[in-house]
Amino acid sequence: MITRISVVGIAAITAALIILLSAFNGIEKMIEELYSEYDTDITIRPEVGKTFNERQIDLEKLQAVEGVFAYTRAVEEVVILKHEKKWVNAKIIGVEPSFLDITNMSKHMIDGDSFVGVDTTVEVIPIMDEELGVDIKDTLLTIRNYGVIGAGLLDKLDGYIPENVGHETVICYVPKRKIKIGFGKNPFRTNTIRVSGRMNYNREVNSENFVVPIEFAKELMLYDDHISAIYIDVDPKFDNESVRDEIKELIGSDFVVKTNFEKNELIYKTSRSEKLIVLFILLFIFILAAFNLVASLTMLFVEKLDNIETMQSFGANKKFIFNIFFFEGLLIAGKGILFGVLAGYLICFLQIKFSLLTMPNSAGEAFPIAISWVDGVLIISMVTILSVLFSYFPVKYLIYKNVKSVN
Repeated sequence: MITRISVVGIAAITAALIILLSAFNGIEKMIEELYSEYDTDITIRPEVGKTFNERQIDLEKLQAVEGVFAYTRAVEEVVILKHEKKWVNAKIIGVEPSFLDITNMSKHMIDGDSFVGVDTTVEVIPIMDEELGVDIKDTLLTIRNYGVIGAGLLDKLDGYIPENVGHETVICYVPKRKIKIGFGKNPFRTNTIRVSGRMNYNREVNSENFVVPIEFAKELMLYDDHISAIYIDVDPKFDNESVRDEIKELIGSDFVVKTNFEKNELIYKTSRSEKLIVLFILLFIFILAAFNLVASLTMLFVEKLDNIETMQSFGANKKFIFNIFFFEGLLIAGKGILFGVLAGYLICFLQIKFSLLTMPNSAGEAFPIAISWVDGVLIISMVTILSVLFSYFPVKYLIYKNVKSVN
């Protein structure tokens, strides 16, 4: 009976290690998708100030750097958005169309279209000339800017995107620079832009960001050749850190070059630290469960003392008797590890396939699970080593104390 308890205890802890580490892998993967897809692989910003002249960087040479797949210039600024009677603060990000592909925008749309750009139409307007009594046709060039807004930000504005129209309209207010505010003076520059769709990345992006065409942002803020940053997408075949180092050598020390990991360093380190803490806690619990293995071997040894004496009378030495009980301990532990591994991965596959457990406040979204064979090998190696130790030393002690040497 106590042997079965040992098997069940080892199996349960081994399964828990696999399930929990797979869950942390899933959470880490989800964080990477939420942050890394929106935060491009590498970002270039000025060392001093919030903008720089884009001519300071040779964009052709930047594109030629090995590993740079694509890039986009960006203009960032805090603005005020207005929709009907609602006013909210927002972070406007003016980008080029390539930003949509870099961030996989189409995958993160709730409704509307992932379109950031300018729609230009030419309207023919008939005008009646009263003197001549004829119609004179004139043309009117209409430029409409479209952007993608965070889902939470549009909710704050009480806005939505009607299916029959396909867009919403908001007004952007940005403070004028270098002016003296006086009575009757308007301290803001304003412009109207249409919202083509709502994006859903993470809480911060959803509640703050409004992605617009870079031309619209430059016109709104009166930036000619100045930009706030350059976003770079790295070819998956290359390492972000090595590409970052090459870019640093190219552009010099006047700029700060960071990878997406460095920008969200705290989030990633926290996730990995939690994973390590859980791993150590479960290993400690495994050590406690392994004492059942020690108890099983001790009880088995006590029961077989008479048999041990019989075996010694036939010439069995200490090493032979030690091997019997040592390998018995390994069999008990191995059985528990095998059942635990099978049960752990079975539960993980069932969660992936059938979404047995959902995350709270997520509209039924399944709790993320990501299976890592590296973690599996690590877990099996660690529990195997602990099992060997907890089989070797107790048996060694029991043999030393209770078995006499055979002459």
